[in-house]
Amino acid sequence: MPHAYLSRLTTPSVEDAQERYGSRDVLARYTAGSDQGDVLGGDEADFIAERDTFFLATVGESGWPYVQHRGGPPGFVRVLDGGAALAWADVRGNRQYLSVGNLLTRPRVSLLFLDQAHALRLKVLGTAEVRDVRDGDPSGFVDQLVVPDGRATVERVIRVQVQGWDWNCPQHITPRYTAAELAPLHEEVARLREEVRQLRSSAGRDA
Repeated sequence: MPHAYLSRLTTPSVEDAQERYGSRDVLARYTAGSDQGDVLGGDEADFIAERDTFFLATVGESGWPYVQHRGGPPGFVRVLDGGAALAWADVRGNRQYLSVGNLLTRPRVSLLFLDQAHALRLKVLGTAEVRDVRDGDPSGFVDQLVVPDGRATVERVIRVQVQGWDWNCPQHITPRYTAAELAPLHEEVARLREEVRQLRSSAGRDA
């Protein structure tokens, strides 16, 4: 169910589009009586904890949207406050600061977590707060977060208060696999190749 997600995004113009293309009644039945809570559940928290990448969308003062990739080791995005919030250590990148600048005036964000190997994607809406580490960290909050790269410079923490979430349709997600996901297959291929080599060697000696 789209927990508070569609209700926050559905505007009169969206309803007009749904009516035009014949999905308005279907969506109304789909969301009727759905849980409109905005707290992530256990499945969502586990899914996010396993991700090593996500996409962050913001909107600038000019009205133009901006989408940026964020990556790190699995678990670099932490689920906090029983699923009510997310946070990650934001490190120095190309120094354009487009997302950060956008968040200073328009804190609303949209996040997309994607698992291409299993054709799964989770969408999250939220309100972001930027915490500059130069302002100090008396609570030790930064130390609780996973830094994407030990050589990277953490410049700020971004904390997102969750406002809604939804599991997106898996249709049209092309399966792709990370090096870590493919590693067991490579190891199995290497083992089988060695087994074949030994069998051939043994057959040659017996001949």
